[in-house]
Amino acid sequence: MTTYRLRINGVERAIDSSDPDQPLLYGLRSVGLTATKFGCGLGQCGACSVLVDRRPTRSCLTTIADTQGKSVVTLEGLGSMAAPHPVQAAFIKEQVPQCGYCTSGMIISAVALLAEKPKPTEDDIRASLEGNLCRCGTHVRVIRAVMAASGQGG
Repeated sequence: MTTYRLRINGVERAIDSSDPDQPLLYGLRSVGLTATKFGCGLGQCGACSVLVDRRPTRSCLTTIADTQGKSVVTLEGLGSMAAPHPVQAAFIKEQVPQCGYCTSGMIISAVALLAEKPKPTEDDIRASLEGNLCRCGTHVRVIRAVMAASGQGG
């Protein structure tokens, strides 16, 4: 058993694993952070997206060993019900979630986009979220929410 040390949502955490190839997703869920979802397990749907050193990362493909010593931010680390992150607040206001399964990954990707490009165009948003699949078809609401979070709509 090896102990991996990660900074998760601003808190130093130790995750024990006997497998250095264990996906980060499983490690996060093992410490009670369940907003990050298992979708396809192949890095194609985006449901498992987290920020690793501020970059959107598929936690189903990234190993715990690869993230040791790095900063990981999950949906839980962005905000709370009492004080949501601006993207979370915009998603709530625009009533984006239907089933909600893709929402965590969509929000993580939107936060990463706005950190790099505070005033994105609709085309920028579409390109940034291209790897996040939503079967409910809420894409129009997602775009409105990201535009609102950037101060350009809503």
